[in-house]
Amino acid sequence: MDLAYIPSPSRGVLYLGPIPLRAYAFCIIIGVVVAVWLGSKRWVARGGGKHTVGDIAVWAVPFGLVGGRLYHVITDNQLYFGPGKHPLDALKIWEGGLGIWGAIAFGAVGAWIGCRRRGVPLPAYADAIAPGIALAQACGRWGNWFNQELYGRPTTLPWGLEINKTLPDGTVVTGTYHPTFLYESLWCVGVALLVIWADRRFTLGHGRAFALYVAAYTVGRFWTEWLRIDEAHHFFGLRLNDWVAIAVFLGAVAYLVVSARTKPGREDPDSIDPRAAEEARREAEKAGSDQRQAS
Repeated sequence: MDLAYIPSPSRGVLYLGPIPLRAYAFCIIIGVVVAVWLGSKRWVARGGGKHTVGDIAVWAVPFGLVGGRLYHVITDNQLYFGPGKHPLDALKIWEGGLGIWGAIAFGAVGAWIGCRRRGVPLPAYADAIAPGIALAQACGRWGNWFNQELYGRPTTLPWGLEINKTLPDGTVVTGTYHPTFLYESLWCVGVALLVIWADRRFTLGHGRAFALYVAAYTVGRFWTEWLRIDEAHHFFGLRLNDWVAIAVFLGAVAYLVVSARTKPGREDPDSIDPRAAEEARREAEKAGSDQRQAS
C-alpha cells in the first residue's frame, strides 16, 4: 500500500453557526494581505507613499478576482453548461476555480485605474508588487489542497498526496497523486525570491521586475500543468494552459529585451508617486506636534 506523506484535509469548510468559513477564501485573503504588505515595503523603498499600494489594490484585487473567475468559466465551460450541468455553479467561486491568466489581466486593468487616480506609472507599481503577487499565488494554491482539487498524476513518491473524495457525479476518487498545488506553491516562493534578488542586483525598472516574475512563473506553470489530470481542453497534445504559458513567456521575455534597450535603468524616485512628498510632510508635522505636546 502506498503511504501518503501529505494527507488531504477531511473538509475545506468550518461552520460558525450558520456562517461557513471556507479555507479556500482564507488562503486567497492571506495571499492578498502578503502581496499588499510586501508591495508597500518595496514601494516605499523606491520613494513612494506608504498607502499607495493599498489604495491601488482596492481596484486591482476585485478586478483580479472577477477576471480569474471569468477565465476559468470560459475555458472550462463544460463544467457549468450543457446537459446535466448547473450554470449557477459558475458563481460558486468558493468551490475553487480561478484562472491566474484572467486574474493578472483583469487585475492589471484595475491597477491601471488605481494608478491613474493616484498619478502613478503602472510599470513602476507592477515592479513593486511583482514578488508579492508570486507569494500571494503561493498562499492561494493551498486552497486547492483544502478543496482536494487540481492534483497531478498517480505517484508512489514519498511526498505523494492522498486523495479521498466524491465527485459531483458520484464517482469516488482515492489514491496517491502528485501534489501539484505544493509544487506550484514552492515554485512561486522561488519566483518571488528570484525577482527580489534580480531587482537588487540589476536595478530593474519600467516593468522589467514584473516581466521577470511572469516569465519565471510560466516556466513552472508549464511543468505543473503537464502533470495535472483534471479535465481540460487539449490542442496538439498540450493542455490549453500550457499553450497560454508558452505565449505569455515569449511575450514577457520580449518585453524584457525591448524595455532594457529602450528604457534602461529605473524610474526617478521623485517621479513615481506625487503624493509621497505630501504624506511625508504630514507625518513630519504630526511628529512635530506630538513632540511639542510631550514636552
